[in-house]
Amino acid sequence: MTPLEELRHSSAHVLATAVMRLFPNARLDIGPPTDTGFYYDFDLDHKFTAEDLEKIEAEMKKVIKENQRFDMREVTREEALAHFTENNQTYKIERLADIPEGDPITFYQNGEFVDLCAGTHVRYTKQIKAVKLLSVAGAYYRGDEKNKQLQRIYGTAFPTKQELEDYLVRLEEAKLRDHRKVGKDLNLFHIDEAVGQGVVLWKPAGAVVRQELQNFISEELTRQDYKQVFTPHIGKLGLYKTSGHFPYYQDSQFPPVISREYLDQAAHEGCSCAELASRLEEGDIEGYLLKPMNCPMHIKIFDSQQHSYRDLPVRLAEFGTVYRWEQSGELNGMTRVRGFTQDDAHIFCTEEQVPQEINGCLELVKIVLGTLGIADYRVRIGLRDPDSDKYAGDPVTWDKAEAALREAAKNLGVPFTEEEGEAAFYGPKIDFVVKDVIGREWQLGTVQVDYVLPERFDINYIGSDNQPHHPVMIHRAPFGSMERFCGVLIEHFAGNFPTWLAPEQIRVLTLNDDMIPYAEEVRAQCKAAGLRVGIDKASEKLGAKIRKAELEKTPYMLVVGEKEREAGCVAVRSRINKSAEGTKPLAEFIEHAIAEVKERRLAQS
Repeated sequence: MTPLEELRHSSAHVLATAVMRLFPNARLDIGPPTDTGFYYDFDLDHKFTAEDLEKIEAEMKKVIKENQRFDMREVTREEALAHFTENNQTYKIERLADIPEGDPITFYQNGEFVDLCAGTHVRYTKQIKAVKLLSVAGAYYRGDEKNKQLQRIYGTAFPTKQELEDYLVRLEEAKLRDHRKVGKDLNLFHIDEAVGQGVVLWKPAGAVVRQELQNFISEELTRQDYKQVFTPHIGKLGLYKTSGHFPYYQDSQFPPVISREYLDQAAHEGCSCAELASRLEEGDIEGYLLKPMNCPMHIKIFDSQQHSYRDLPVRLAEFGTVYRWEQSGELNGMTRVRGFTQDDAHIFCTEEQVPQEINGCLELVKIVLGTLGIADYRVRIGLRDPDSDKYAGDPVTWDKAEAALREAAKNLGVPFTEEEGEAAFYGPKIDFVVKDVIGREWQLGTVQVDYVLPERFDINYIGSDNQPHHPVMIHRAPFGSMERFCGVLIEHFAGNFPTWLAPEQIRVLTLNDDMIPYAEEVRAQCKAAGLRVGIDKASEKLGAKIRKAELEKTPYMLVVGEKEREAGCVAVRSRINKSAEGTKPLAEFIEHAIAEVKERRLAQS
């Protein structure tokens, strides 16, 4: 572990020590460090409250002040079992069973608290200088919603009090930017239990943001000679068995659907559900699957006609919706969902064309992030784990693909890291990992090189030697998931979208009811110019109307009164300046706004 991980891991043990002092009947599960802090899971009939967290944190400070030493000792399996049985720690007994026979079993003890732990820790509790408990939430045991829900207490720790204070300030800022809160306030999206967890309903305002992003990327796709395609939401199970997605990711997919004719036949034969499931699994009967990936269908489009090497590269693009069965405890607003749309594309090319095509894909991701002002990101090359057997294909082609990505990453001119085990089962990849306002990382844009699927589906092009050859396939998605990207984008802008993305770009504010006809004229001219504009006709004071427009994060407010009507002008207020910018001829303002939108400027100017 790094020193920071050791500090946070030790803080988790101090948390458990304090809880066991205050709630001795609590049963413990695990308490690991995380990227932003630590947590510990407890099984207790009493429901932790905010007041409880304050008491637990106070007790933690007592433990820290006692300067308890962290001591490690190796024990036998029998000793560990006896200890946890005596203390009624059933979850620890199950965790003990996870340790393979022959592997060392170690206890760490600080004061009276003993935990099953592989380490490592700081030497003494007084080395924990700055710790804070943050929240409590439900968490299913082992992340499985079929298991009991435990109580998870989250906290964080830093080497210094100043670092902790800085983090807490960022955390408060993040709460204000939380896409779930902002999305609700601005009516961008809705998730309804009657529709299903993890399934996003895009409301009209959110649909505008999404459509503008799609328009933006579509322009770039046209420039790079991509061809748009559309594919269905469901396909035969055999398609995904051939690709390998079904066996590799079976647990994270929606269950297959049996075709109607087989259901009727099974009912006639008196076949049980278990027998049907077994026959479906073995491929004896036909089933359909909500598509977890778009690539097999794009492969079939490529394979539907003959291609020469002169036709390559063939670039197929689709805003394709896919479905994954995420555990309910892992769902989170728009950033972790069960149905999402990828700005997906697949390039079929010769091996010689791979470097150029990768560079084009990476350049596209950089254009997307640059246009949106997302500058805090890192590049990660996901490689195969040489000790794992999950990766398909010839090691020789894997070496070629990994080498191509390394070279492309060097040409990007930004720092990159290589991480084993992060590759897809069919090929290595480059991910753009974006850091948000509180330091969390989100994997967004991705580019993957694939020699495996063209071979599995036996797709070919005719080479210059007049012989069939498998193309190399490049998977790429600059946004990744539209849902996740928009969730991160909402927080990035705190809902203050640049004018080109704003659902409502302009709001006309009337000084009194007599100005409504002129306000309608202003609205009509702005709308005719392609701008999104609304009117506030309410019989309220101007200050209240301005405040409402600011809260709803409208970029421009146009105030119209008798003076403006007579001059054919508007009094302009911008969201950024929060003050009047003066009276301008309407035509001049429209020209300015059109230029701002067309150039996709990040700030009003």
